[in-house]
Amino acid sequence: MRVQLAQQAKEILGQSDLVIITERVDDVALLIGQMVKMGLPEVLDRHIPRHWTQRGLSWGWTAVIWLAYIVTEGDHRKVSVETYLKGMHHTLSHLTAQVIEPLDFSDDRLSHLLQHLSKPAYWHQIEHDLNARSIEVYPLPQDVIRCDATTVSGDHEVTAGGLFQFGHSKDDPTRPQIKVMIGSLDPLGMPLATDVLSGERADDGLYLPIIERIRTGLQTPGLLFVGDCKMSALATRAYLAQHQDCYLSPLPLTGATAEAMDAWITTGVSKGEADALERIWRTNDRGHEVLAAEGYEFERPCCAPDRDVEWRERVLVVRSPLHAQQQAAGLEKRLRHAETQLTALTPPRGRGKRQITDEATLVEAIDRVFKDQRVDGLLSVAWEKQVEQTTRYVGRGRGSVHREKRVLQKIRYHITHITRQADTIAELCQRFGWTAFVTNATPKRLSLQDAVLCYRHEYRVERIFNRLKSRVHIAPLFVKRNEQIEGLTSLLTLGVRVLTVTEFVLRRSLETEQTRLPGLHLENKQKMTDKPTAERILKAFSAISLTIIKTAAGEDILRRLTPLSGLQEDILQRLGLGTALYGQLEIQGIGT
Repeated sequence: MRVQLAQQAKEILGQSDLVIITERVDDVALLIGQMVKMGLPEVLDRHIPRHWTQRGLSWGWTAVIWLAYIVTEGDHRKVSVETYLKGMHHTLSHLTAQVIEPLDFSDDRLSHLLQHLSKPAYWHQIEHDLNARSIEVYPLPQDVIRCDATTVSGDHEVTAGGLFQFGHSKDDPTRPQIKVMIGSLDPLGMPLATDVLSGERADDGLYLPIIERIRTGLQTPGLLFVGDCKMSALATRAYLAQHQDCYLSPLPLTGATAEAMDAWITTGVSKGEADALERIWRTNDRGHEVLAAEGYEFERPCCAPDRDVEWRERVLVVRSPLHAQQQAAGLEKRLRHAETQLTALTPPRGRGKRQITDEATLVEAIDRVFKDQRVDGLLSVAWEKQVEQTTRYVGRGRGSVHREKRVLQKIRYHITHITRQADTIAELCQRFGWTAFVTNATPKRLSLQDAVLCYRHEYRVERIFNRLKSRVHIAPLFVKRNEQIEGLTSLLTLGVRVLTVTEFVLRRSLETEQTRLPGLHLENKQKMTDKPTAERILKAFSAISLTIIKTAAGEDILRRLTPLSGLQEDILQRLGLGTALYGQLEIQGIGT
């Protein structure tokens, strides 16, 4: 915007007109400052080769600026980055101390960056260095690793050898998908390793490659790997036992486990009646002690002939009261539906009310209801045969005493009683809520209580998937080629890593000082929190703008930033970034 100056200002500045530019800074400075502190540009530049004829911004700074845009705007499209740069050129140039040209973020150049990130030789080294730096800078514990996979659906064409394939999906089974396998570090849930695979693959075989990468990268003996039932495959457990690492995962209710589980539950029920189960308590959100689970454990030998390894593992048979209540509520719902459907089989006589006239047909319909609602053996049904007789004269005309008659019968079957088998239902409810976990960790390393509470934190790796899909919006993917799909997924996990570390550092600072932050909840400004999310932290830095006054020749005369609030200054100090991160953007005084 070009403005005319008053005569007095002209005399002070020696200028007849000025150019005023406004840029929205918001959380961009915080994000770039956090990425620099994590060593992101340095690590990327170390492992992504730079061609000797390459000019312009380095790959590390290109990735950092692109990531700042993605996390802030939730948009990973390459075509939109150049437009973004035009409105943030001064801010980004001063924050990065780099000369930024529009061609640095052309579609071709960003595509080359994704190709580099898709190469395992580069990406694995980048992950390794970032992990080592984060663990050193933020002294992070290195004993619990969580592994899990998710799917990302898209409107891509399915081709032979392509990453997008049809497979089992919780998102949208009608669309092809890719599979993203992630190993994360507890307790902050930071991604340590990421694999991008074709969408038709089963999860079972995806654990070993990522576990091996994490093991060799961290080089910490005795790691505890936690995963869902798909991680409990014998080959995965044997590998970890062979390398003196530990595992914790539930057993799937298939094969031999499904047969053995019935006996394990019977033992658990007997122990419960004898008050011999170990109770596990936790503190809920209101500060009350509640029963989280109860259970028992036993040891058994294991072997994997193909790996020539034998070991002993503990089987933890655990009952969750909450899960049992949910299963009981589900059973009650199915029983009610079954009773309603059974009653509807034999409606009273009337127009449009179809009747069942054959007993075999009625029995078949009752069995179908039992099967559909999974209540076989829980309800007993009684019915009766009803016969309605009607006498009519044979032939046409008026009847008489000597006229021949015939008797017509209408047969229907009517359900008279539907009775719940109370004893059977009560016995079944006793068997609700049971799960079996396996671990080769010793009771000293991982007690029954520790194992249950540790697995209850499985949501931490799920938060990574949630941020991939809701914050950096991995779906829908706007790239088609395999290497760009892999590279972009890797880049977006770096964005999730930045969010995770930011959240962890601030929470740890608040926990250390036993204090809380106000003003992070827009719906209640007075609400205090000691567990702010990264999303709320970034939201707190909205509406920060930089006003730049330049001469007509392009020389900066003044740069003024929206004053930081006390909350914003406090957050920057706790993150170890300092208010100078934003202050460096300003030129406060106007010289003559």
